[in-house]
Amino acid sequence: MPDAILIIPAYNEAGRLESVLADVASVAPGFRVVVVDDGSEDGTAELARRAGAFVLRHPFNLGYGVALQTGYKYALRSGASLLVQMDADGQHAARDIARLVEPIRRDECDLVVGSRFLEATGYRHGPLRTIGRWLFGGLVRLAGLRISDPTSGFQAMNRRVLEVYAADFFPTDYPDVDVLLAAYRRGLRVGECSVRMSPGPRSSSLHGGLRTFYYVYKMLLSTWSAATAAELGLQKR
Repeated sequence: MPDAILIIPAYNEAGRLESVLADVASVAPGFRVVVVDDGSEDGTAELARRAGAFVLRHPFNLGYGVALQTGYKYALRSGASLLVQMDADGQHAARDIARLVEPIRRDECDLVVGSRFLEATGYRHGPLRTIGRWLFGGLVRLAGLRISDPTSGFQAMNRRVLEVYAADFFPTDYPDVDVLLAAYRRGLRVGECSVRMSPGPRSSSLHGGLRTFYYVYKMLLSTWSAATAAELGLQKR
């Protein structure tokens, strides 16, 4: 698979990244692994290079969304037709990569989301995140898209999706249901498959204190904005 790329955005993940890269190498040897180091200060980039990954490095921390889009743009310029994205903290299981990409290889989907909740896997969210999942899942269902885990960052996509996600609308901080909806509104086929995930090894700074309310507000606003932008794009075609 010379045109298949796996991107791993990473920020200060030197303690976990080595095992993630080893797992990827054992189950997905045909992928070119690209670690996007988002201004880490702990040797993440050096560790990734020693493990055989290609490293794209930001000079300072720019945010998860920027790190992802750096990977998307690199994949586009490299001629990739298939991309998988996964986290650097070990939450996503490399053995599920094959399941993610299969619907794309069969030309059944353009974008596949790895879901913790499509089947019973034993994964548990806290009460606030469960409410958020129901809320945002309801939003995308109202728009016609049924996804059981709309906040999952474990995804596979083809070149058509990459061309959409490389556009200026893509969020700089945390892309979520808004970008799924933008892809869907542009006529891309969005599906999901069941995957197993481990709980994150550390709590997310996006879901604590006042940031929780900001996150909900931002997602509501950006979901509406993404839907509107995508609609305008379709009307101009």
